[in-house]
Amino acid sequence: MTMSDPLGDMLTRIRNGQMAEKTVIECPFSKLRENVCKVLADEGFIRAYKVVANDNNKKSLHIELKYDDGRGVIRQIDRVSKPGRRTYTGAKDMPRFYNGLGVFIVSTPKGVMADHKARDENVGGEVLCQVF
Repeated sequence: MTMSDPLGDMLTRIRNGQMAEKTVIECPFSKLRENVCKVLADEGFIRAYKVVANDNNKKSLHIELKYDDGRGVIRQIDRVSKPGRRTYTGAKDMPRFYNGLGVFIVSTPKGVMADHKARDENVGGEVLCQVF
């Protein structure tokens, strides 16, 4: 059975892993998931991630979650653009999440990046998810 929303699956795994206080979670590899993990690591929401080759000639992502005083650093992580309803925004119209404290992760023609970087580069694109 194919998965209709692989990125939503990864975000749910992160959310559930933090609720269960896991240190490392695993999810199947894709380039989009890896790029979103790179943005999460750059913004300080996760400690690190690495791509691991499995014995069945497939890859997986190992995501190391980050905690502060026993509470997960990620307070909220939600999918914005869903397979049934895509959400796009221009550079000038890009909203701020929690008045700039939160981050929108945007897929642009210049790659996947955080909303503040997309504003600096003056590019818009598909709003993938929001993280606070």
